[in-house]
Amino acid sequence: MDKQTFWKLIETARADVADDRVAERAAELLAGRPETEITGAQQVLWDLLSESYRAPLWAAAHVINGGCSDDGFDYFRGWLLTQGRAAFEAALADADSLADHPAVREAAAEGLELADEEALSIAWTAYESATGRELPEDSFTIDYPPLDPAWDFDFDDTQETAARLPRLSALFD
Repeated sequence: MDKQTFWKLIETARADVADDRVAERAAELLAGRPETEITGAQQVLWDLLSESYRAPLWAAAHVINGGCSDDGFDYFRGWLLTQGRAAFEAALADADSLADHPAVREAAAEGLELADEEALSIAWTAYESATGRELPEDSFTIDYPPLDPAWDFDFDDTQETAARLPRLSALFD
């Protein structure tokens, strides 16, 4: 499976169900594909998580969710994956652009947290459903890049965060 096919899977799932069920639906759709595609999807998913392992996005997650641990950042990026390719790529290009995303605006208004732990296991769930076995651990690798040292500051520093993410900071102020 390649990234384009993975994104098509997410878009199909998004078209089929409500936002809070995208990961579940994507796993159902993926379970109907050949075993090699399912294992390949796990590598694509982790490659995308690696691409999104960026300090500006972590700071954005911190603002949106009122704090963000290591696991919380994983779950936030899982949520971001389920929003589709356009939202994912826009957030990577400019984390502050998340202020335009309807779910982020709703989260600000309603005090909601944006996280989707289930999205991290789309391929695991599909593989188990399709084969009755656990996904082989050696079927993927995870390689996170170093975080940008220019963003090495305490995300609780609201002045610094507001200077770097002005639109999100204003939305969640």
